[in-house]
Amino acid sequence: MRRLALLLLPIALPAAAQDAELPEMVVEARRLDEARSRISPTLGANVSSLDRKAIESLPLGADAPINGLLLQFPGVVQDSFGEIHVRGEHRNLQYRINGVTIPEGIQGFGAFLDARAISRLDLLTGALPAQFGYRTGAVVDVTLRSGAADPGGWAGVTAGSFGTVQPSAGWAGVVGGWDVFATGTYRQSTLGIESPTVRQPPLNGFTEQARGLFHVSRVLAPGVRLSAIGGASANRFGIPANPGQPAEFGEGDSGRLRARQWERNQFGILSLQGSKGAFDWQVAGFGRNSTTHYLPDANELAFNGIATDFRRRSAALGVQADGAYRLNERHTLRFGAMSMGERVLAANGSTVFPLDVDGEVAGDPFLLSARRARTTTLHGVWLQDEWRVADRLTINAGLRGDYADQAVQAGQLSPRLNAVWRATDATTLSLGYARYFTPPAQELIQPGQAALFAGTTGAPPGTDGQLPRPERSHYFSAGASHRWDERLTLGANAWFKDARDMLDLGQFGRAIVFTPFNYRQGRTYGAEFTAHWRSGPLEINGSLTVSRATGRDIRSSQFAFDAEELAYARGKWVRTDHDQLLTATAGAVWRAWEGGRVSATAYFGNGLRRGFANTEKNDPYATVNLGVAHGFEALGGRWEARVDLLNLADARVQLRDGSGIGVGAPQFLMRRAAYAGLTRFF
Repeated sequence: MRRLALLLLPIALPAAAQDAELPEMVVEARRLDEARSRISPTLGANVSSLDRKAIESLPLGADAPINGLLLQFPGVVQDSFGEIHVRGEHRNLQYRINGVTIPEGIQGFGAFLDARAISRLDLLTGALPAQFGYRTGAVVDVTLRSGAADPGGWAGVTAGSFGTVQPSAGWAGVVGGWDVFATGTYRQSTLGIESPTVRQPPLNGFTEQARGLFHVSRVLAPGVRLSAIGGASANRFGIPANPGQPAEFGEGDSGRLRARQWERNQFGILSLQGSKGAFDWQVAGFGRNSTTHYLPDANELAFNGIATDFRRRSAALGVQADGAYRLNERHTLRFGAMSMGERVLAANGSTVFPLDVDGEVAGDPFLLSARRARTTTLHGVWLQDEWRVADRLTINAGLRGDYADQAVQAGQLSPRLNAVWRATDATTLSLGYARYFTPPAQELIQPGQAALFAGTTGAPPGTDGQLPRPERSHYFSAGASHRWDERLTLGANAWFKDARDMLDLGQFGRAIVFTPFNYRQGRTYGAEFTAHWRSGPLEINGSLTVSRATGRDIRSSQFAFDAEELAYARGKWVRTDHDQLLTATAGAVWRAWEGGRVSATAYFGNGLRRGFANTEKNDPYATVNLGVAHGFEALGGRWEARVDLLNLADARVQLRDGSGIGVGAPQFLMRRAAYAGLTRFF
């Protein structure tokens, strides 16, 4: 624990270090922030946002994981292991920090980014403009806090149910002309991953997590800024044991299994940004290193016939350049390129029993090793024109080119087209089309040596099969927004995606790492309805999403599926395991008194898929969270105290029952939990 706690300490900087040039720096920083936003506009895309004030107003506030914050947005479905699904996609999320793409890591759970570092969180969905490639299910666009615009520091701790203790600290300000922000958080709990039973906390459910981030920037000359961003996380999880499972290959107690998993992530960005006259630009280099190591319990062999020491590593380096040039009042050209190289390693060391011709254990266990290393590259270029046809009509037309030299070599030219019409001062309509090219996550592809395990208890259900290939799709979207009056805004969005080689992910085995596979055909479609109401100290928002995600004919990673399931999916459209027909969210914040607020969020899902070939679904459920916070002055400083109740009604929610395509184990959502926090600001 001490090693984790000391791993990521925030940079301690005195508040007195702020200098007298702060107001001038704030003006220049804001001007450059506006210039950066002009490089990558969101015209035509559906944008959901949370600013820092809104994040801190939610139950748990900035202590919540990023995926927990994203659940407040329409079209987002929650799953086990912290997974989320946006508009029927499994992952396929692109993370951008201050306008720079960060390649996704291996982990399926555990936050890599501290919510306390966020100034603004946007989720972009729909027919995305041409600058967005690589991962196109949705864009998680993060704007970091600034020391010049938001100076000050804090130290605090949150503690509560399941032995949870979460201290954090950070500071923002100006030192010697440098805009500085740094934060660090440590967390320990007996509930790191959802329990496989209604019992909570689960057996062997511990977790320790540490993460930190820094952001420094400096204006080198009028209109030119240098920035550096770095972050790291180290997470350790116990894999919850499921008591009462039969031991097919010996004797043992499944409740005593003590498997564990490590996840480590580091990322960095160095960028140079400029703005002069009609030209805005940014050039950035980025890097990311991600590792996962699953350490099995030796007794897993008795229950599964295999115990695998599972390692994955991905190291990526790349460069991204983006620019915008305003030709005249009617036309703005935007253009850019990205090139990335990635080195991936997949290594499994599996202990198995040999089998005789009758399928019976025929000897002592022995070790089989499978290993694959690969260097891959990904390149993309884009060009688009934002054409203001009339005062109320704007069209954004673009073309993107991508090429992937990976497990499968492929490329594509992808047109994009969006039109936005302000029909009245209160009503806006949009239409969009995008051609998408989405390569599979190379770091998740299995070594693919199923034949190595023939004649052993570790043999997978099927043969090796084909390697996952890029998904190609046509995406259509339409939206409308109407401001009913000064208090109420209503919105509606619909989408349809027709995909070839549609990508999905499944968990095959005890390690919490997913494997990509393709459906030959795929279709996702649905509609979102939103409402936002604000009057005085009370703010209320809500959403309802109707969604369907289907696929047909599994044509890669066939080793993970038995012949009957493959045959069924070959001839029929099947629901994906993460398909959920109805999802609803609601949230409210009441600033009831000076320095105090009460907030609540609610989430409803009618159930993810289960059963053979996902032909059934889990039960509907609803959860409600409540938070109360109060700010006050004491001991010569400013403080905030808060109490948060999660799953207020103590709903017993089974997200997964362990069945379905690519579902590895049953999962229950967290039962009722209470947390209290105290923060000192300086």
